[in-house]
Amino acid sequence: MIRAQNLTKRFGNQLVFHDLNFQINDGEFISLIGPNGSGKTTLVKILMGLEKKSSGELLIDSKQTIGYVPQFRNIDLDYPLDIEQFIRLNLKFTLSPAKRKNGNEMIKTILEKTGLTNLKNRPLGLASGGEKQKAYLAQALLNDPKVLILDESTASLDVEVKLQLMDLVQELNRKYHLTVIFISHDYDLTKKYTKRALLFKNKTLTEISAQDISEDMFGMEA
Repeated sequence: MIRAQNLTKRFGNQLVFHDLNFQINDGEFISLIGPNGSGKTTLVKILMGLEKKSSGELLIDSKQTIGYVPQFRNIDLDYPLDIEQFIRLNLKFTLSPAKRKNGNEMIKTILEKTGLTNLKNRPLGLASGGEKQKAYLAQALLNDPKVLILDESTASLDVEVKLQLMDLVQELNRKYHLTVIFISHDYDLTKKYTKRALLFKNKTLTEISAQDISEDMFGMEA
């Protein structure tokens, strides 16, 4: 469980947001919406421990490790790693044979979970956009996080590929009770896959149900 009480963030005299009060339950698939510059990225950085809050409380279960999938990034055709090698970048280095064996088993499992087993030797630079995002997803899932943050991860992908990626995440959410925080400007995907949304409005958060999400909420002033 993640719970915030009166969470506030300032950069100097600039107020980013104030008095955020919300709760994200274990196994929930929730969206975080609002326009660019409204505070979504800053909140994510605080959740991941990359930024400090200015005031208020943020309670995160110590077992709630977090995986992060970024927005689609263009990768050069001659990128030197294949899909499996890229995923391995998130393995902790060890000289222990037992731990290295365990790491190999983790790689095998995550390739199976994300449907990448038959593509593991494909050079990442030659992979399709959807395959690249699956590789980022697999990398994020490698260390068995309890929370997965999708940060505009479907942006710049074709509609069919977006749906394939989101279907996979939904399956992981349901099958493994993975908590998912979906940050997106995609109205259709937000309505389709999430049941509840946290909406940035006037430098604070409002909780709404997915059926009450409207397209104008993605472009309003913060």
